Amino acid sequence: MSIIEEEREPCRLYLITPPRLEPHAFADTLKAALDAGDVASLQLRLKTEAAETADADTIRRATEILMPIAQSRDVAFIINDRADLAAELNADGVHVGQDDMPCREARKIVGPDRIVGVTCHNSRHLAMVAGEDGADYVAFGAFYDTETKEPKTKAEPEILTWWTETFVVPCVAIGGITVENAAPLVRAGADFLAVSSGVWAYEQGPAAAVRALNRIMSEEKRNT
Repeated sequence: MSIIEEEREPCRLYLITPPRLEPHAFADTLKAALDAGDVASLQLRLKTEAAETADADTIRRATEILMPIAQSRDVAFIINDRADLAAELNADGVHVGQDDMPCREARKIVGPDRIVGVTCHNSRHLAMVAGEDGADYVAFGAFYDTETKEPKTKAEPEILTWWTETFVVPCVAIGGITVENAAPLVRAGADFLAVSSGVWAYEQGPAAAVRALNRIMSEEKRNT
């Protein structure tokens, strides 16, 4: 982690799956979304009705069906919470929260060549620790109200500006992001917009949401 010295790449889309899905039924929806525009990564984030992480077999089955769809389109496939399954299933990476496991432990499990992303809420300290521990990206949020999960913290766009003006580790903006409210986060300096229901529940369909978000990210000027 070091002071930024060169212009950053344009902001890109980071899709997160719905928390509950039937993989075969979801496959065509995913294909349409990924084929509609640029998508950097897809995080498999499956939860039970009680908001607990889905069991291992559920994650394995979904990965078996959905990961080839993503990887065949050069979209990184990231598994939420479970570093062990990310390594076992040869996913591209893992995303861990502050209550899951430390970044360094996740790195030991998945190895040096896979992505490790870390939830940092609205904390500059947690983000700096994650960066020092070798995270490939830090995630800030929630920026807006979200129906996908109960956010623990509320983040303001200026944390993205501070981070991208200071460090080279990419940052992800997450939490309630939609076509209607994405632009300020791009302007603030987000490297990635993590979007779930803002795509899958978009009135005109997921493919239209991906196209619209790509257009916004292309048109908006980042301030870094």
